[in-house]
Amino acid sequence: MTAETVFTYGAPDLKFGAGAADEIGFDLSRYGVGRVLVITDAGVAATGSPQRVADAIRGYGIEAHVFSEAHVEPTDASLEYAIESARSTGPWDAFVAVGGGSSIDTAKAVNLLTTNPGELMDYVNAPVGGGRAPSQPLKPLVAVPTTTGTGSESTTICVLDVLDLKVKTGISHARLRPTLAVVDPLLTMTQPANVTAACGMDILCHALESYTAMPYTAFERKTPEQRVPYCGANPVADMWSEKALELLARSLRAAVADGDDVRARTDMALAATFAGMGFGNAGVHIPHANAYPIAGGVRDYHPEGYPDGEPLVPHGMAVALTAPEAFRFTFSACPDRHVKAAELLAPGVRADKRADESAELLPAALTALMRDIGIPNGIGAVGYRESDVDGLVAGTMKQQRLLATAPRPATEDDIAAIFVRSLTLW
Repeated sequence: MTAETVFTYGAPDLKFGAGAADEIGFDLSRYGVGRVLVITDAGVAATGSPQRVADAIRGYGIEAHVFSEAHVEPTDASLEYAIESARSTGPWDAFVAVGGGSSIDTAKAVNLLTTNPGELMDYVNAPVGGGRAPSQPLKPLVAVPTTTGTGSESTTICVLDVLDLKVKTGISHARLRPTLAVVDPLLTMTQPANVTAACGMDILCHALESYTAMPYTAFERKTPEQRVPYCGANPVADMWSEKALELLARSLRAAVADGDDVRARTDMALAATFAGMGFGNAGVHIPHANAYPIAGGVRDYHPEGYPDGEPLVPHGMAVALTAPEAFRFTFSACPDRHVKAAELLAPGVRADKRADESAELLPAALTALMRDIGIPNGIGAVGYRESDVDGLVAGTMKQQRLLATAPRPATEDDIAAIFVRSLTLW
């Protein structure tokens, strides 16, 4: 095997700060567009933010329409509905997503399928879907997050539940990355505490997983056409992940405790942006791979703070529920990184000389934080039993794109052990 010597880095243009969302009309005018679709969900639409963005766009002589039926935690059915709606009312010169990762991912799918031939499942990652790459350029996409967590405004990923298969998967290609990320912390002030907590854990796991991912030099060398956005841990992604952990250490608890804390909200928005720039290039691994079947197979759990409806384990919560055990498993692959991450997340922590005690630092920091911000105590708390583990393992093993980035190879037995130990975390 010839070792890789090249890593890649990509990110959207970025506009950050209070009031940044008011300038989107100007930003779009630079692209020479005439007709724009603003994509959001009903809950975000009720805050008035998407309409204000649309009005600001019209102020620059650009026609703007609002689609407010994006589904929280998108499914193949909800994306197909949004795509058909956009096709029937198009053509569109650009798209603006205002909302959480669900709205942004819906906009990515709409952009892809209104500019390229085929159907949704043609582009879903193999082995669930066809894994087709887009053949045509996409339209400009401006992503305006109203939650702090998914990092979708920075990434090349669109995540969805495939309902018939009861599995969460995604579409991944560099062309899905938004053209511009407009991050305005003032738009996040209405996030309920539970949503802030789940989104914060998503940021945290983005940073931790990319920081502990297999280094890019450990992969087999690729030809130029084989290169993918997720290339493994690398110096640029490491820098963003470390900064995200520092911001989370000082602000996640505060943002959950007091949603009106502007400094904490700003730190969280910046941490989400930084973590997105990290994992959007390095990749994520076991906690995210486990999260897909956890979210896809939920039976009767529904957290406070989320719109009423079908059972739901929010993505960030699903990622967090096996993270302590996953990082206990990966510790031996890169002990120094796990210890450094624990020190960043829990300032004042110092590694013990004994490796077995050092291995507990990051899981301990994670469980302490999860308790403090109200994350459920393991997968058992959201309705899973030991008898469900085989099904969860099968769902995780379908996420080979993510597992390939893990710093330590994980067999089905390894993943099963992580799930069993995650039934109750403390």
